[in-house]
Order: sequence, then structure tokens, then C-alpha cells
Amino acid sequence: MRVFVTGASGWIGSAIVDELLAAGHEVTGLARSDASAAALAAKGALVRRGDLDDPAGIRAGAEAADAVFHLANKHDWSDPIGTAAAERTAVQTIADALAGSGRPFLLASGIAGLTQGRPATEADPNPSHGPDAPRGGTENLALEYVDRGVHTVSLRFAPTVHGMGDHGFISVIANIARQHGVSGYPADGANRWAAVHRTDAARMAVLGLAKAPAGSRLHAIAEEGVTTKEIAAAIGRALDLPVAAIAPDDVARHFGWMGRFFAADGAASSTTTRELLGWTPTGPTLLEDIATGAYPA
Repeated sequence: MRVFVTGASGWIGSAIVDELLAAGHEVTGLARSDASAAALAAKGALVRRGDLDDPAGIRAGAEAADAVFHLANKHDWSDPIGTAAAERTAVQTIADALAGSGRPFLLASGIAGLTQGRPATEADPNPSHGPDAPRGGTENLALEYVDRGVHTVSLRFAPTVHGMGDHGFISVIANIARQHGVSGYPADGANRWAAVHRTDAARMAVLGLAKAPAGSRLHAIAEEGVTTKEIAAAIGRALDLPVAAIAPDDVARHFGWMGRFFAADGAASSTTTRELLGWTPTGPTLLEDIATGAYPA
């Protein structure tokens, strides 16, 4: 297949590009910088220059492809409204380009906020609808296009997709621990975060291209839930820092914008995904990655 990938040089996207190329697909990656373009070309991928503020270029990339992975996101926590708007525009642009074709459209989503008090499953609908919702309500927007002839598949990634070189949420939490001289966890640390190794997530995504029916919601989840106390303790050991509970009233001050994410419960299962795709995660666990230097001092 000719596969167009946005976010192709990102943390998850670059691993998915590797899996696609290894499976024999022709990959065209969207690149907004010379460095990203060079990295993609070095792998043997084709390059389309552009970014999420270039809907015409995104549409052209989608129209020329047999399948599309949309993995890019601005992740600008200082401008959540602008980030959500750009995400919604990109998803609608791709879906409109694919409408009536039956071609696969796989887009990145998450499990945050799906449920409270129990692990989220693939059967749980996303409560985010409309342009003002988190991520611009794009999972539901894309799934609406199944009735318009788009083979939409939602890729719900764990809150932490970890591995050597990770610069995501766990890296931010480790940096906060360094800044404060203490590895903290919110309240009693009983809230949980699902986790998956980057290579397992990429393999799941490419299996989804090959096997998932239209309208599927897939969970890239290897560990159902690691408590934030366990995460903080592992970071403390890795960085040789004390570990401490952070009172609920101090979470925002201590963790900044990260506080509302780290204090949330983000457990999820992937039983249906594993059965559907024949997918078995094999990579290191989150605590193993922390212990072996994925977030170095």
C-alpha cells in the first residue's frame, strides 16, 4: 500500500513508519522541518513537506494514498483551543478526502477521560463531541465517516508510550522530580496509568491497518494500570531522589500543567484488541524502562 503518515517523525509516528516499511508498504511522511525530512528519507520513506496548518497539503497527501495514519498533534498545552482546532481541521480534511473510497483512515486517540473507577475498554465510547471538546472531538468525528465510506479505525494509545528516548509525560514527570529534588505522586498514589512500550504500540497500529474492521476502536495497552506511587518510586530510585506524597491542594503547584493528568485515573484494558489482531505486547514494562535508564539523571 501507499501510506500517508502525519506525525511521521514523532515519537510514535517514527516507530509506526519503521513497521510500515518493514511490512513492505510505501510510506510518505509529512515533515515540517529539514531534519524531519532527512530522517524520513534516510529510512527509505518519501517526504511531503508541510504541517497541520497546511490543510491543502494534507488533503493532497491523503488523496494520493491507499491508507492514511494521522498521528500529528501540536501538543501546545499553552493553547489547547488552537491545538484542538488544528486537530479537528486535519481530521476533517483527511476524512473528506477519503470519503466514498473505502480506504483506511487510522487516527491517534487516547483513553484519558473515557471512564472513572474502572479500566476503559474498547467498547467505551469517547465522551468528547464537537470542536470545543478535548482533541476537537476528532475520534467521534472520524468514526462518523464510516457511514460515508471511510474505513476509520481509532488507535487509542496509553497515557505513557515509553521507551529509550521518550520525551512524553513520564519524561516531564521525571524532570519535575529533578527540579523539586523529590519524586512526588498525587495524594495516596493509588490512581493508575496504563502503559505500552513504543515498539508494541507501533506493531499494534500496523496490525490494525491489516486486520481491524471499519469503526474499530483499538487499545495500545500493554499494562492495564501502573499506580502513580509505583511510577514515582521508580523515578526516585533511578534519579536517587526521595519519594513523597503531594497533597491534593498542592498538586497543581508542584506538577504545574502536568498535575491534572498525573492525578487522573487512566487505567485501560486491551483484551478485545489482542483477540482481534492477534497482538501480544513483548516490550519492557514501564517500571523496567525507568529502572534501566529511559529517563536518565
